Amino acid sequence: MNARLERKLRLLGVVVAVSVIGAIAFGLGQGLTSVSAIEVGISYGIIISAALGGIELFVLGGPMRVWLSGLSFAANVAVRSAIYVAIIIPTQFFQLGSVLAGQSLDSSMKVFWIAVIYSIVFSVVMNLVIGITNIIGPRAFLNFITGRYHRPVEEKRFVLFVDIAGSTGLAERLGGIAIHRLLDRTFRLLTVAVVDYRGEVLNYVGDEVIVTWPERGGAVDCRPLRCFVAMREELSRASGQLEREFGAVPRIRGSLHFGPVIVGEIGDVKRAIVFNGDVMNTAARLEELSRNVDGGFLASRAAMERFSSAPPFAVCDLGRLPIRGRVDGIDVVGIAAQTLI
Repeated sequence: MNARLERKLRLLGVVVAVSVIGAIAFGLGQGLTSVSAIEVGISYGIIISAALGGIELFVLGGPMRVWLSGLSFAANVAVRSAIYVAIIIPTQFFQLGSVLAGQSLDSSMKVFWIAVIYSIVFSVVMNLVIGITNIIGPRAFLNFITGRYHRPVEEKRFVLFVDIAGSTGLAERLGGIAIHRLLDRTFRLLTVAVVDYRGEVLNYVGDEVIVTWPERGGAVDCRPLRCFVAMREELSRASGQLEREFGAVPRIRGSLHFGPVIVGEIGDVKRAIVFNGDVMNTAARLEELSRNVDGGFLASRAAMERFSSAPPFAVCDLGRLPIRGRVDGIDVVGIAAQTLI
């Protein structure tokens, strides 16, 4: 099974399970303790969560993802909310939960209109949360809520820097507005690989994106390496469309490093979670060096040694390279150029 499809199916299963538990808890909290009431609640939980989860993962997050991302925040929330309501209201109107549970139907329109109001409020609130989460980043949003980094902590992290090669020349040829649109489209494509390999987008800096993984997650199946290769594959698949629209297909280069970073919240009005430490500086300087190596990618030996399995493609030991800010240089490897076409 395709890894992306498998991940979505697992997530859908979790959504349905959590929704069923929530439906049971809500019913018990309302005093609906009979077996028939619990069965109806479970049925509604399964139907609505499976429908909304499926639409979210396989439609809104699939074929419609690019179109939706081109809308303004308000328009995006409005369209998604309308789709949610279009699923929930018929489910309530035809009382599919009761039908599935084999229970008698309720002819009261009052119950239906209460369900309609609930559906609209639920859909708008849910999609506002989804929209805000996408702006902040899912993990950052969760970390802000839990206060995980309210006080700075030290963590060991993989840090991947990915840069758009030749962006200055592209900007001169395309102009300011067009290069911004190209960068936006490119970063959206690259994010697909980041999600697939469970990375976290830390920041976009000009023509560069920084992605991180905690030690345990990044070590599995060489995810940072696979992510970078998948990024190039995404650009290759979209090359025809990018060439037609912009007259150019961006190329990327990158660097990977591993080590301790200090992670913590900073600021007030526009609060952010930031990463500091020598690992960040070294990864940035490795990215500068990647411009001069075949394949356009460098990984530190420190990062390679943390993987729990061998890389899925050929790597070449480039020895110790001099690097700005480190007297003794740094041991690095590259990925075979044929892998990174």
